[in-house]
Amino acid sequence: MATVSAQELAVDPPTAARRLLGAVLWSGPVGLRVVEVEAYGSDPDGPWPDPAAHSWPGPTARNAVMFGPAGRLYVYRSYGIHLCVNVTGGFDGVAGAALIRAAEVVEGVEIVRERRPAARKDTDLARGPGNVGSALGVRMSDYGTELFDPFSALRLELRTPVSDNEIAAGPRVGVSLAADIPWRFWLPASPAVSAYRRSPRAPSV
Repeated sequence: MATVSAQELAVDPPTAARRLLGAVLWSGPVGLRVVEVEAYGSDPDGPWPDPAAHSWPGPTARNAVMFGPAGRLYVYRSYGIHLCVNVTGGFDGVAGAALIRAAEVVEGVEIVRERRPAARKDTDLARGPGNVGSALGVRMSDYGTELFDPFSALRLELRTPVSDNEIAAGPRVGVSLAADIPWRFWLPASPAVSAYRRSPRAPSV
């Protein structure tokens, strides 16, 4: 069973995503401080309809964990290569999740350097969602992990909430649908935050 801390994420997707800023994701001795996230909502029948979300078609084998309790790990493969890390939010039976877009390595930097030999500097080690997955050593078999279970291989430590004046918000990166919803949140003071790139398939503004 996940601990009561998971209930802090049992809220609407943008609120859950903002709560993750400053939290630390642990994978063994490796700790990553979350500095950039994107919120994703529900299918059309849910309270936060979001055509850019993997939940949009309704429950499938791929997205099933998004419809479960808050505080679970949703892993998916991007472009057939990178494993991306998401934390579920919302309510049991209602989809919602936050993609971890960027993080700072706060523990285990030597391990992460071995996992990310192409990174030119430490601020690049976990910049971008695929690199977050690589830095943590995530595998598809980690799908559905209860992140607040102290015995889990991957764990989430929620720290003191970041104040609103330390958080910036804007549109999500690379989505062609609902491209202008400001559900990307980041800590501008962090050099590990990734660059914004609008999808060429998104409607012009």
